[in-house]
Parts: sequence; structure tokens; C-alpha cells
Amino acid sequence: MKELLLKGNVILEDAIREDAVIRCVDGRIAAIEPYASAHEGEDLLDFSGRYLSPGFVDIHVHGGAGADYMDGTVDAVRRTNVAHARHGTTSIFPTTTTGSFAQLDAMVKACENVQASWTPADGARIAGLHFYGPYFAEDKVGIHAPEGRRDPVREEYEYFLGRKIIRIATCASELPGALAFFDHARQQGCFITCGHSNACWSELEAAFAHGMRHVDHFWCAMSSVASLRRRFGTPMQAGMEQYVLANTSMSTEVIADGIHLSDDLLRFAFRLIGPRRCCLVTDANRAMDMPPGQYRFGSREDGSWVWSDGHSVRGEDGSLASSMHGMDRMVRTMARAIGGDLPAVIRMASLTPAELTGIAGEAGSLAPGKRADIVVLDRELEVERVFIGGEALPAAAAHACN
Repeated sequence: MKELLLKGNVILEDAIREDAVIRCVDGRIAAIEPYASAHEGEDLLDFSGRYLSPGFVDIHVHGGAGADYMDGTVDAVRRTNVAHARHGTTSIFPTTTTGSFAQLDAMVKACENVQASWTPADGARIAGLHFYGPYFAEDKVGIHAPEGRRDPVREEYEYFLGRKIIRIATCASELPGALAFFDHARQQGCFITCGHSNACWSELEAAFAHGMRHVDHFWCAMSSVASLRRRFGTPMQAGMEQYVLANTSMSTEVIADGIHLSDDLLRFAFRLIGPRRCCLVTDANRAMDMPPGQYRFGSREDGSWVWSDGHSVRGEDGSLASSMHGMDRMVRTMARAIGGDLPAVIRMASLTPAELTGIAGEAGSLAPGKRADIVVLDRELEVERVFIGGEALPAAAAHACN
């Protein structure tokens, strides 16, 4: 029996229990106990004055530390997962971009290999894959390579969604064949999302009837009253923002890096959508933890060129090209924006995405029976230590991307 005891201010689902001890046995949380003199005789890691947070869960992430999942190699997957573990992510959903069938297949197979042989040295644990590109609207492709965009292809998505590792499936709701895609994704038990879409209300209603329950990165590459006016003319149409606000069975996500969205918009999302329907994502690319310079978004072979200034990543036209920051940055930015309620902010980075994707029985909060995925945060919410399944992120891995 392997035991791990951590002392600190434990962040629970709706409260912070100060000076508490998390007792872990064989990689799982056995109990959360008030600190007592009896603990002094035990082998205790004392993080007094710091926070003990559940490990973060990232459901929308492309790369980091110079690698992108679409590179399609085991080394790229491991390098990205280690980088995100350093930022507190312990459960990760590698996310596809646009690309060829062969590129998508190589990405999926590399992730399957890493998942099957995972150890803590491999960084964040792959909880599943997010099949994101290539089924985007032509006018909402964003920085993704437009050559790899297409309408849903049944033979293709049946092949990919039949792979057990794929747990999230995205498609723009207005595309020909989108409803059949959603039907098949629902049959496969996927969490179904609408992204890179210029869908109107009626198209979202139809998608909802076929299982769609989430829209990706709120306010980014999504339909708006203005974009729908360009598509339909007048009268003006309601789109993804209005549909999510009106339908409490819908969820969404925000990129809280302080660059994509203002604090006012983050407060809006927190107050009107709430931490149970809105989660934090990084949408990070290979420029994370790398010096300023030119990088490929997507496959190293033919992904779109983007430029990092060390703070943000942009395309040739100056538009934002996903994020280059880890989940700890998202947590700090959201906490600053709303001015408090740290348990709710941590929930957005952990339990809410775990619930949406069906892994909350194993991850997402600190509770007896769950995996001992624990992040030690200092008072400024900077990551100090990371434990995945009760094992400390190895020093070699923790500094591999420095």
C-alpha cells in the first residue's frame, strides 16, 4: 500500500477547507481530514498557506512546447502532455485541427499509443480525444488551414468516431450532413459540440434535437447577429450566443488568457452562463512555453503559419490564432476578473469539464474514491507541484520544456 499525505488549504466543490490533509492510498483519495497532532508522526508533505486544487481538465487543446498533436507522433503527444501538466492539467483531451485523413489518423494512433502506455512521466493523462476539425464552416475556419476543411464525410467520421478514444465530437451545425454526424456521434456516446460555425437559431435547434449540447470557445469563431446578417440579410437573426444564453441545457467554454476576452466578457460569462455550464479551456498551440517566433498551427508539415510575440499568437492578418498559455493562466485571469469565489473558478477548470465529458467519477474534484490528481497552487495561483494519480510529476518531466 502506497500512501501520500498532503497538508494545505483544500479547494472543494463549493468551499475551501483550510489546514486539511488529503490522504491518498494507491493513487486515489482515501479521505480529507482536519489536521491534527496525530498527523505529526506521519510522512506528511506540508503545503501550509498554499492551495490544494483538483487537477485541471482541458477539453480543447492543440499543442505546446513546440509540438502539436497533429504532428502525429508519440513524441509530439508526450511533449505536449508534459507541458500542460506543468501548468496543472492532469486530464487532457488532445484536439484535432483541419487536415487530411492520413494526418488525422496518425494523430489518433499516436494518442492511442501514449494512452495505452501512460506513466506520470508522460504528463497529463489522456482522458479521450476531441475530434474537432475538419468539419468547419467555410467562413469560420479561423486560423485552421482552409485546405483541410470539408463537410462531413460519412465513411470518414464513422471510422474515427468508432475509435474508443474519441469522446468529444464537433461539427458546424449548418453544414450538409451535420445532423447525420451528430446522430452517429450520439450513438457512439460522444459529447457533441458545435464549433467554427455560423449557424442560426433554427440550425442550432435542429442540432440540439440530434444531441448537440455545447458550443466551442464562446465569442470566438462563432455566429453572431452581425455575421448572420451578412449571411441572411434582414430581419436580423439570433445565433450561438443567444441560443446558449436561452437554453440552460447548453454549455460552452471561454479562453481566459486575458487576450481573447476582456474581463467584462469573462464576468458576463460567469454571471449569465455560470460555472456549471461554462468551463475554461486553453485552446493552446505549439507556441506555449516557447520563445517568440514563427510556428505552424496544426501539422508541422503544412499547418498554417502563425507568429508569437511571447504573449499572443496571431495569423498573417493579425487575427488571434488560439492561445499560447496553460490552464493556470486561465484560472488566474478568471479569478481576477470576477474578484473572488475561487472554488467556482477552479470548478470551471476541473469539475465542470469533467462532468461534461463523463469523467467526473474519476477526476475533476477532490473527493474520496477519485484519482489523486492534485495541483499545489501558491497564493498567487501559480503552480508549485503537480501530482497525477498520487505520483509527483517527475522532476525531469517538470523541467523538460524549460
